[in-house]
Formats: sequence, C-alpha cells, structure tokens
Amino acid sequence: MNELALKELLYKMADDQLILGHRNSEWTGFGPLLEEDIAFSSMAQDKIGQSYALYSILHALGEQEPDTIAFTRHADQFHNCILTELPNGEYDFSLIRHFLYDTAEIIRFEMLTQSSYKPLAELAVKVRAELRYHTLHANTWVKQLGSATEESISRLQHSLEYALPYALGIFEESPYEKELVAEGIFGGEQALKEKWKTKVEEVISQTQLQLPDWKTMQPIFGGRKGKHSEHLQPLLDEMSEVFNIDPTAEW
Repeated sequence: MNELALKELLYKMADDQLILGHRNSEWTGFGPLLEEDIAFSSMAQDKIGQSYALYSILHALGEQEPDTIAFTRHADQFHNCILTELPNGEYDFSLIRHFLYDTAEIIRFEMLTQSSYKPLAELAVKVRAELRYHTLHANTWVKQLGSATEESISRLQHSLEYALPYALGIFEESPYEKELVAEGIFGGEQALKEKWKTKVEEVISQTQLQLPDWKTMQPIFGGRKGKHSEHLQPLLDEMSEVFNIDPTAEW
C-alpha cells in the first residue's frame, strides 16, 4: 500500500475536521437561537473528535502524536481546504458552508466504508453515522430558510454564490490520486465531486435558491497544498494557546 498516498488523504481529512470544528465552536454562546447554539457546539465536538481519530491513525503510521500534529504546525503545513478556515460571518454563511461541506463529507465517508485500508474503513462506518445528523440539520435549515422570507432567501443566495467556489476546493486532487484509486484506498475526488453535485442540486431544488452554472465556477484551490488565506494562522495561534501553556492538557 502506498503509505504516502494514505497519509496525504488522512492529513487533509483530519485538518478539515479540526479547522471547521473550531470554526463551528465559535458559535457557542452566539447562535441565533439556543437550539442552533447547541447544534453547532455539538457538531464542533463531533468534528474535533473525528480529527483526533484520524490523527491517531496517522500516529499509528509513524507520524507524531495527535496533539503535536494538531497544535504545533504552521499554516503552510496544514492541508485543509480554504472553505473550512473562512471566518463564520453571519449565520447564513455558516449554514451554507455547513451544508456544502457536510454533504461532501458524508459521501466521502460512505465511499471510505469500502476502503482497502481497514482502520479507515472501520472509522468511516462510525463517522458516517454521526454525519447523518449533521446533514439532516443542514438540509432542514437550508430548505426552511431557502423558502421562507425574501430576506432569508436573498441572504442564503448570496452566501451560496460566495461559498461555492471555495466548496469546489474540497475536491482538489491529491498528487497520489491514481494510487489511491488503484489501490482501493479511496474512490477519488472526481467521483466524490459528481456525487456531491447531484446531492446539492437535489436539496437546492426544494428551495427558492438558484445554483449558478457549474461550468462558469472557478474552484478556489491551494489549501490542500498548504496555500491558505490570511485567516488560518490567527486561528491556529488561538487554537494552540492552551497547548503552548500546558502541553500535557488533554482534548
């Protein structure tokens, strides 16, 4: 098995979950409704737990311990897509990001239940079950607010158009894409993207929102190769405060 290909896949998945988990946690105490405050906090906890599980697999493959991986790297050493690191903004943007990202993630983990790498396949079964609640939450609110008032529809439409090019960056291909597919580790980003587009279209069609033409969208790549926005390093500095004060603290 191509270990470099496997590690690259694990790093980008784990970094996505860690960074978006921390972004979601920023809604704690600030949600527009108490229910949403609790929901985003719960999803944040799930994502950070999922990142820990993925970093633990990396540790078993010879990488450093999860805390060291998570809290001592510089921004250019992270492989998360840029979508996950963007500031939360207003609720409409966070909801759309949640919808676009988690729709991709549940499909990714469904595909990974068939992975030839057994530890990842076993983890995928567990994570997929957790993500069902995340996608149910996202789909419910997108359908409701995407068909409610003129203001809610307008705000979601604006956030959808803004977020989609970043969302396409989720599917930036690995340098080892052919090896991942050939060895049955993962079915590939292109296959994932096509399944994702179909699901996004299905949900959006049940609202008054309009998807731009896929062909005119320019994906915003770079995150998978360590090229990030100006927003990531300040977030990492904040995340690592406790670890820098007390490296023995636990998640």
